Amino acid sequence: AQRCGARLLRMEDGFVRSVGLGSDLIRPLSLVLDESGIYFDPTQTSDLERILNTASFSDADLAQAGEVRAFMVQDGITKYNLEPREPADWQKQGKLVVLVPGQVEDDASIRFGCTDVKTNLGLLQEARRAHPDAFVVYKPHPDVMSGNRAGKLALAQAREFADHVEARLSIVSCLDACDVVHTMTSLTGFDALLRGKRVVVYGQPFYAGWGLTQDVLKEGAAFARRERRLTLDALVAGALLRYPIYWDWDLKGYTTCAAVLHRLLETRTALETNGGLEKLRVGYLRRQLRKAKILWQARMVSGLK
Repeated sequence: AQRCGARLLRMEDGFVRSVGLGSDLIRPLSLVLDESGIYFDPTQTSDLERILNTASFSDADLAQAGEVRAFMVQDGITKYNLEPREPADWQKQGKLVVLVPGQVEDDASIRFGCTDVKTNLGLLQEARRAHPDAFVVYKPHPDVMSGNRAGKLALAQAREFADHVEARLSIVSCLDACDVVHTMTSLTGFDALLRGKRVVVYGQPFYAGWGLTQDVLKEGAAFARRERRLTLDALVAGALLRYPIYWDWDLKGYTTCAAVLHRLLETRTALETNGGLEKLRVGYLRRQLRKAKILWQARMVSGLK
């Protein structure tokens, strides 16, 4: 595109995406189209970073961001909205609870944005070193648990540093039960900020470097570009209201963040009621057959065109 002088847009999922995994070919309700770079690559600026660095947010913008944040917290909305939302019954014995969210280890945000700590095991080791007497919970990434992506940490290794490995409950349940989150670049760090949790960051995710997180890296290239302090609602306004585009597949038109949040809640509630959420979550063969059907349908539509 650069050689030809063409406009280049990089496309990626938005931060509230779907009920179900993108790696299972569940279609997204939000996307980002970035002309400067892309939010997960801190080696260069992105449209999101530019928004967060320079945009002026009105009182109305911040109020809308606060409403979006409150809705997500109250109704437990995250990126994938797939796992059971039940209170965590961890035997923590009054200890500080440290949540360590696992990631896909070949993810671009880790390859481009992490230096010393770039594996799930390394992250667990650092969390335990920082909190030797805490109750440490390791939460594997849903794409890894599904078998769709690489990065599975052997349970024996995890249990050297974690008191509990949570493979069933949703990230919302884990966040509600924890005191602090240690992460490389996971979106869980953003979800934790929405809920007022302390977040310790070892990489350079889009939500770090604005004065809201405890950043272990002191000389990251992205942090040097981030020139101002943000309030939480300013971060939400930039990341959820200004940066993504939202699409309603039923109405076949562009929509808003608030409308997509309501759509996600409606879809998740309906699937929980009829048992469909469990089918989206478990059964490797069933999920592969569903993906094959989706790909076949897409090919047929393409052939008709």
